[in-house]
Amino acid sequence: MVTRIIALFNLKPGVDRADYERWARTVDLPTVKSLASIQDFSVHRSVALLGSDAAPPYQYVEVIDVADMEQFGRDIATDVMQTVAGQFQGMADVAFILTDNLG
Repeated sequence: MVTRIIALFNLKPGVDRADYERWARTVDLPTVKSLASIQDFSVHRSVALLGSDAAPPYQYVEVIDVADMEQFGRDIATDVMQTVAGQFQGMADVAFILTDNLG
Protein backbone atom coordinates (compact mmCIF):
# COMPACT_ATOMS: atom_id res chain seq x y z
CA MET A 1 0.00 0.00 0.00
CA VAL A 2 1.28 3.44 -0.94
CA THR A 3 1.59 6.02 1.82
CA ARG A 4 1.08 9.60 0.68
CA ILE A 5 2.94 12.32 2.55
CA ILE A 6 1.79 15.89 2.04
CA ALA A 7 4.30 18.61 2.92
CA LEU A 8 2.94 22.14 3.35
CA PHE A 9 5.52 24.87 3.64
CA ASN A 10 6.58 28.47 3.37
CA LEU A 11 10.05 29.71 2.57
CA LYS A 12 11.94 31.18 5.49
CA PRO A 13 12.46 34.95 5.52
CA GLY A 14 15.29 35.95 3.22
CA VAL A 15 15.09 32.82 1.03
CA ASP A 16 14.76 33.82 -2.61
CA ARG A 17 11.94 32.03 -4.44
CA ALA A 18 13.98 31.60 -7.64
CA ASP A 19 16.89 30.09 -5.66
CA TYR A 20 14.57 27.64 -3.89
CA GLU A 21 12.83 26.62 -7.11
CA ARG A 22 16.16 26.10 -8.90
CA TRP A 23 17.31 23.90 -6.00
CA ALA A 24 14.00 21.99 -6.02
CA ARG A 25 14.32 21.25 -9.75
CA THR A 26 18.02 20.38 -9.78
CA VAL A 27 18.56 18.72 -6.38
CA ASP A 28 15.40 17.86 -4.45
CA LEU A 29 13.18 16.41 -7.19
CA PRO A 30 15.80 14.22 -8.91
CA THR A 31 17.29 13.01 -5.61
CA VAL A 32 13.98 12.05 -3.98
CA LYS A 33 12.61 10.52 -7.18
CA SER A 34 15.69 8.28 -7.36
CA LEU A 35 15.02 6.68 -3.96
CA ALA A 36 14.02 3.01 -4.08
CA SER A 37 11.05 3.65 -1.76
CA ILE A 38 9.47 6.45 -3.82
CA GLN A 39 6.65 5.78 -6.26
CA ASP A 40 6.18 9.46 -7.14
CA PHE A 41 7.22 12.91 -5.91
CA SER A 42 6.11 16.36 -7.00
CA VAL A 43 6.47 19.94 -5.81
CA HIS A 44 3.79 22.57 -6.45
CA ARG A 45 3.79 26.36 -6.01
CA SER A 46 0.53 27.67 -4.54
CA VAL A 47 -1.05 30.35 -6.71
CA ALA A 48 -4.48 31.14 -5.24
CA LEU A 49 -7.30 30.11 -2.94
CA LEU A 50 -10.30 29.05 -4.97
CA GLY A 51 -13.11 31.57 -4.59
CA SER A 52 -11.05 34.01 -2.52
CA ASP A 53 -8.75 36.98 -2.94
CA ALA A 54 -6.76 35.94 0.14
CA ALA A 55 -3.26 34.58 -0.27
CA PRO A 56 -2.83 30.82 0.22
CA PRO A 57 -1.61 29.95 3.73
CA TYR A 58 1.28 27.93 2.26
CA GLN A 59 3.56 28.91 -0.62
CA TYR A 60 4.35 25.33 -1.65
CA VAL A 61 3.00 21.80 -1.45
CA GLU A 62 4.95 18.57 -1.90
CA VAL A 63 3.25 15.26 -2.60
CA ILE A 64 5.39 12.23 -1.77
CA ASP A 65 4.05 8.77 -2.63
CA VAL A 66 6.00 6.18 -0.65
CA ALA A 67 5.73 2.58 -1.85
CA ASP A 68 7.63 1.09 1.11
CA MET A 69 7.83 2.96 4.43
CA GLU A 70 10.53 0.66 5.86
CA GLN A 71 12.72 1.30 2.82
CA PHE A 72 11.86 5.01 3.04
CA GLY A 73 13.30 5.06 6.57
CA ARG A 74 16.52 3.55 5.26
CA ASP A 75 16.57 5.88 2.25
CA ILE A 76 16.23 9.08 4.26
CA ALA A 77 18.94 7.96 6.70
CA THR A 78 21.62 8.06 3.97
CA ASP A 79 24.23 10.81 3.96
CA VAL A 80 22.93 12.14 0.64
CA MET A 81 19.36 12.47 1.91
CA GLN A 82 20.49 13.95 5.22
CA THR A 83 22.32 16.64 3.24
CA VAL A 84 19.28 17.32 1.03
CA ALA A 85 16.96 17.38 4.07
CA GLY A 86 19.29 19.79 5.86
CA GLN A 87 19.32 22.11 2.85
CA PHE A 88 15.52 21.99 2.67
CA GLN A 89 15.10 22.66 6.40
CA GLY A 90 17.40 25.67 5.99
CA MET A 91 15.07 27.15 3.37
CA ALA A 92 11.57 26.19 4.53
CA ASP A 93 9.27 25.96 7.53
CA VAL A 94 7.43 22.70 6.81
CA ALA A 95 4.74 20.39 8.16
CA PHE A 96 4.80 16.78 6.89
CA ILE A 97 1.41 15.09 7.01
CA LEU A 98 1.00 11.31 6.65
CA THR A 99 -2.31 10.41 5.01
CA ASP A 100 -4.66 7.44 4.50
CA ASN A 101 -6.65 7.21 1.29
CA LEU A 102 -10.38 6.93 2.03
CA GLY A 103 -11.38 5.99 -1.47
